[in-house]
Amino acid sequence: MVRYHMNKKENEITGQQELKEIISRGKFATLSLCRHNEPYILTMNYGFDKGKNALYFHTSQKGLKMDFIHRNPNVCGTIIEDLGYKMGECDHAYRSVVFWGMLHVVEELEEKKEGMEILLSHLEENPEEIRTRLLKDDRVYEKRNMAVLRLDIHEISGKQGQ
Repeated sequence: MVRYHMNKKENEITGQQELKEIISRGKFATLSLCRHNEPYILTMNYGFDKGKNALYFHTSQKGLKMDFIHRNPNVCGTIIEDLGYKMGECDHAYRSVVFWGMLHVVEELEEKKEGMEILLSHLEENPEEIRTRLLKDDRVYEKRNMAVLRLDIHEISGKQGQ
């Protein structure tokens, strides 16, 4: 895919640390998927694994989203850090990332558990409470209709506005 340069270079975020900080602070990612030339967009909460440069999601094992993923696991997504609208200036402060990568349905039990731990630690102030209540034992990962997804980020760009 041809990549274009950013028109306003002064707004480009190039530092990997800053890009990862935006992802670390975010709670929701908007993902775009495609099957048979049909687009689909969705927003999901996530957990960020900095070491793997990957996002983890949980979802149902069946449904429209999974059908799109099975047919075409390539994804483009965005995370936006909203820093507020500037009243009277017709401007908005923000930082955002756009990323491209591939979604994988996690099959191994240990990685499912790791992915859920990353997701809970990213989103929850007290992940232990949720873990104790909802993820009591390994059977939860098999019996429930829960799927864990890993999005391996292959490329990322960032932008900011004031």
